[in-house]
Amino acid sequence: QVQLVESGGGLVQAGGSKRLSCAASGSIASINTMGWYRQAPGKQRELVATISSGGNTNYVDSVKGRFTISRDNARNTVYLQMNSLKPEDTAVYYCNADVISRNPWERRPYWGPGTQVTVSS
Repeated sequence: QVQLVESGGGLVQAGGSKRLSCAASGSIASINTMGWYRQAPGKQRELVATISSGGNTNYVDSVKGRFTISRDNARNTVYLQMNSLKPEDTAVYYCNADVISRNPWERRPYWGPGTQVTVSS
């Protein structure tokens, strides 16, 4: 009853920028932490950035100073602005949200299907 859908992926040259969006929809009462994860070929999924409902952010060291996570609570949407992209940022990027849903009332994490970001050198 809750869905996350990412958008904004694609191909970009090294040094370029991309902005990812993830919108949550469905029977949502509230959303706690939202975040972005990524998985490169042959590697485990890793945390990129998270943002609490109050706006507190956390980043993996490799993206600090280059990526910015933000959210629009009224739209149940989280964004990831990615600047100064590097080939090693190439991965499938997944949105995650800690959702409290209605009907039934429950709290659980949800994942989007992922969006591919490819950075060419």
